Amino acid sequence: MSSIGKLVRKSQATLFWGVQGLPKAQREAIYTLYAFCRHIDNVVDGNLPDKEKKELLTAWQQELENIYEKKVPATDIGRKIYKNCMRFKIKKEDFSEILKAAMMEFPKPLQAPDFETFYKYCYGTAEIPTYIMLSVIGGMSEENMRSLSQHFGRAMQITNVLKDIKDDALAGHLYIPSELLEQANINSTDPKTVITDKNLISVREKLAKLAAQDFEESFKLIANEDKKKMKPLKIILLIYKRYFDIMQNRGWEVISPKPHIKGIDKLSIAYKIMFNK
Repeated sequence: MSSIGKLVRKSQATLFWGVQGLPKAQREAIYTLYAFCRHIDNVVDGNLPDKEKKELLTAWQQELENIYEKKVPATDIGRKIYKNCMRFKIKKEDFSEILKAAMMEFPKPLQAPDFETFYKYCYGTAEIPTYIMLSVIGGMSEENMRSLSQHFGRAMQITNVLKDIKDDALAGHLYIPSELLEQANINSTDPKTVITDKNLISVREKLAKLAAQDFEESFKLIANEDKKKMKPLKIILLIYKRYFDIMQNRGWEVISPKPHIKGIDKLSIAYKIMFNK
């Protein structure tokens, strides 16, 4: 296993379990995508001074230019993007969208964005990475890739918002759309205040309904595509749906502890899909 593959496995990323059945070149490209996304997140969420964060994010804009102008990349991840991703003709604009979404949290974390801003964030942080992964896997029309990326990405991202709400709040993030807070008569946008509000349950229930719709559409779209090619997506989607179901079954008033799925259970899901069990 490559060093970048070990990074994905060590981080216990759901992605790791989904892509094991892919050819090596596709796995390496998707691992590289994950490493890029995680690195950018770490820059934004890290403890560096704002000036240094801005310098690093600006440097990444130049790094993408270097990669696509076939100049020597300055970073290890940049070199891996050049080596592992360029063969799949990933557009520079797609990597730029990921960077743009991360910069939505700089210099201040998102706190109760409106729905339009929330969906823009989902687009760059989840839909575009899904679209890139589908581009690497191949075999789908552009229209179907865009549609599946939207529903798949939003289902995952909303599940993350619901799953990580307490940890996010303690770090100063509040991804819940402001319209939902207003509907629930929650007048604060302070993350720590919101997670202790008695009306938070109705907000989480409404978010859960949106995620449930996106899960349903994702499974429908996957069912209409080549079963073999869709196995990685189905594994990842089923693992996220398992997180969602754990929260749904215990009640949306419960925000802690986070739902947990053991590695052996993720492996079991992957095994069943890979071998049609």
